[in-house]
Amino acid sequence: MKYLISACLVGENVRYDAKNCLQHKLKYLVDTQQAIVICPEVSGGLSTPRHPAEIINGDGTAVLKGTAQVINIQGDDVTQAFILGAEKTLKLAQQHQVTHIILKANSPSCGSQMIYDGTFTGHKIQGKGVTATLLEQHGFQVITEHEFLQKLMD
Repeated sequence: MKYLISACLVGENVRYDAKNCLQHKLKYLVDTQQAIVICPEVSGGLSTPRHPAEIINGDGTAVLKGTAQVINIQGDDVTQAFILGAEKTLKLAQQHQVTHIILKANSPSCGSQMIYDGTFTGHKIQGKGVTATLLEQHGFQVITEHEFLQKLMD
């Protein structure tokens, strides 16, 4: 098995707030060379730290179709950076022939079940982020860190 994991989940300070969401069991996969990591947002050209961003008028599918945008809290359109990061993540997954993808829950890039609703109020809706959507469109199964850790407990 070969994993691709969101960089923030293995302790890299790449989140919008320049923090991470370290999960030691996921970091172990990297330390034992079973996983590669990427932050789609940083790969797409966004800085750390950066203003938080949410998808407006849809989810990752709508962004990729061109009917929704990713906007940061300042009102700047960062859609192209999110799409570029998704494309780079897909290319990396394909190059390394990963079998499992674990991405950060709720992220406008990486969320695979829920994302924030675009109002910057903390409210979540069902939907997928841009990167999770593109990966799934190319046959990859994407799960959250919570799903992965729950499977370890089962």
